[in-house]
Amino acid sequence: MMFMGEYSHTIDTKGRLIIPAKLREQLGDSCIMTKSLDNCLAIYTYEVFEAKATQLAAQSNGKASVRGLKRSIFANANELEFDKQGRILVPATLRNYAFLKKEAVVIGAGDHVEIWSREHWDAYSADMDANMEALTENMEGLIF
Repeated sequence: MMFMGEYSHTIDTKGRLIIPAKLREQLGDSCIMTKSLDNCLAIYTYEVFEAKATQLAAQSNGKASVRGLKRSIFANANELEFDKQGRILVPATLRNYAFLKKEAVVIGAGDHVEIWSREHWDAYSADMDANMEALTENMEGLIF
C-alpha cells in the first residue's frame, strides 16, 4: 500500500478535518494519528503503526532520547474515527504541535499520511524543491 498525493482542506472551528476519500479507503476502519517529524502529524494504518510501535518499544530505555521519543509518540497517539463526512477530530494538542489553524494540507507519504499546516508545508516544500539535488546526492541508483 502506498499513500500518494497532496490535498488542500480546512479545519473547522471544532478541529475537524476531512481526509480525502481515496486516502480513507486505504487507511481502513482502524488507523492511528500521532506527532511526526518536522512539526506535522502522521496517520498510519493500524498494522503499520503496530509494526513501528513494536520496533520503538524494543529500543532500550537507557537513553534519554529513546525515552523521550517513546513518550512523544505513544502519549500523542489517537485512534481515529471518521464521521459520515469523512472527517477526523484533530485534538487541540496535536493542532498546536503542527501549527494547524484553518488551512491544512493532507499528503500521501509512502507508508503513511501526513497533515501539515498550509503555511508550514509551503515553506518546507520550497526548501526541499530548492535542495532536490542535495537530497538525492547520497541515494545511489535512486533518481526520479
